[in-house]
Amino acid sequence: MTALDDLLDLLDLERIEDHIFRGRNRPLASPRVFGGQVLAQALVAADRTVNGGAGGAGRPCHSLHAYFILPGDVQAPIVYEVETLRDGRSFSTRRVTAVQHGRPIFNASLSFHVAEPGLDHQDDLGRSVDGPDGLASERDLVESLGDRVPEPLRTVLTRDRPFDYRPVDPADPLRPDPRPGTADMWLQATGPLPDDPAIHQALLAYASDWGLLGTALLPHGRSVFDGSIQAASLDHAIWFHRPFRADGWLLYAIDSPTAAGARGFTRGAVYDAEGRLVASAVQEGLVRPVDPSQAR
Repeated sequence: MTALDDLLDLLDLERIEDHIFRGRNRPLASPRVFGGQVLAQALVAADRTVNGGAGGAGRPCHSLHAYFILPGDVQAPIVYEVETLRDGRSFSTRRVTAVQHGRPIFNASLSFHVAEPGLDHQDDLGRSVDGPDGLASERDLVESLGDRVPEPLRTVLTRDRPFDYRPVDPADPLRPDPRPGTADMWLQATGPLPDDPAIHQALLAYASDWGLLGTALLPHGRSVFDGSIQAASLDHAIWFHRPFRADGWLLYAIDSPTAAGARGFTRGAVYDAEGRLVASAVQEGLVRPVDPSQAR
């Protein structure tokens, strides 16, 4: 089973009751559950109470606003409790609470909107960016560092991934030089996907948590891997503007306008290969400096 197949399997939540679902976890780099996985599973759980799943697309999600309350335990399943707040003529609203060991670890509000025509404009990226062809994948870049990447981090970063991430101007993940707080990255699911729009949205929600917070460290020449920063997502929001496919190339243009009070603020704009702005993401996260000798 590929990493993409495994992720799709994680998104096939077990229904316990009409509005209660259970999801499994896939371990990544730590004993904590990857935040993008929880975002994706919460979106699927809410969508099943609105559109019924199985490709139902009467009311696609247009916004998700989430808070990470406690670190998720990767060894325990997550129960998603969905509360119906409103089902109107055009909009449906859901609140999702993720629970482990009897305690909420995450909550989110999601809004779904009937597809309808309206005014249409967008800001362009405003700069020229190389396309994905010819760019090295993030996985290949890590492999090129060889023994500079300690175990078990090297094993984690070079394993099979559900997305092909290709940084446009990659920074050294272990010893980055100070640089502006911007990062452009192409991403694409590593295989074909079903047509269910909720799956494509869930996969983009998953991918949107990768590399977002680290952009807040670039102006300071720091990295989430160098042991001098305690990093954790605090909240995350994503808006879906236009239909897209996650198995086609998407440009994730990220910037971090500020960091203060041990928190970093980051924004991401997602464009498809035709230059359409299909989604926007915002995240604030903990970026607390620590003594490296006490961080391991």
